[in-house]
Amino acid sequence: MCDRCSDSLHHESRHQDTAPSRRSAMLFGAAAFGMAFAGGAFANGALAKETKQPPKPQNVLSPDASLKRLMEGNARYVAGVSRRHDFKHEREALAGGQNPFAAVLSCADSRIAPEYAFDTGRGDLFVCRVAGNFAGVETIASMEYAVAVLNAPLILVLGHDACGAVDATLKAIKDDKPPPGHIPSLVDAIAPAAKAAMQQGGDVLNNAIRQNVIDNIAKLKTAAPILNAAVEQGKLKVVGGIYRLTTGTVDLIAQG
Repeated sequence: MCDRCSDSLHHESRHQDTAPSRRSAMLFGAAAFGMAFAGGAFANGALAKETKQPPKPQNVLSPDASLKRLMEGNARYVAGVSRRHDFKHEREALAGGQNPFAAVLSCADSRIAPEYAFDTGRGDLFVCRVAGNFAGVETIASMEYAVAVLNAPLILVLGHDACGAVDATLKAIKDDKPPPGHIPSLVDAIAPAAKAAMQQGGDVLNNAIRQNVIDNIAKLKTAAPILNAAVEQGKLKVVGGIYRLTTGTVDLIAQG
């Protein structure tokens, strides 16, 4: 075999030996990054807090102060004296991060807009919206992120009167006929509150709307391991309210 052929074979053999090693190193690096994130981002069962200066220092509040600020904003909204928000500079301040002072689980109803109802600016509220304002797995995970990573000290479960999702659930139970498409997934989530209201009598729809809020407060407060720990440590408060369509007023129905 000539020297050139020998050198060529030696080069190919060396390339074949190193290529898998490079791939292995890349895979090992990716795995190590994932393990580092899992270990570093979660501390004592909760996500680690960022140490950098928050983009909106005025949003660093206690749970009680956060609730007070929410309700003061709602009072301005109801009175028609909402503040003028400087969205331009808020965009600039929030480009590198966020620290909302409250998280809101609201119905997806187009008439309900938490940012307007509480007279807040960009980066003030972390909002999850779903028809029937119930806490499914994805919503609980989102709230965990808001509390553990973004340091939100308050969660508000916000129902509203004349809720179509709750009304549809009551109708499906009464008629014993599931609605079409994927809507039964909403019915299943709201059904416990609807059935409880049907047993209470009175204004069944309003009672079901209220009970649905109360049930989801309990679900969020006891969601382990992150939200329940934050509640027990006094770092988080989970409350409920009902938005009144005719006035815009939010009536708190469960605190603490």
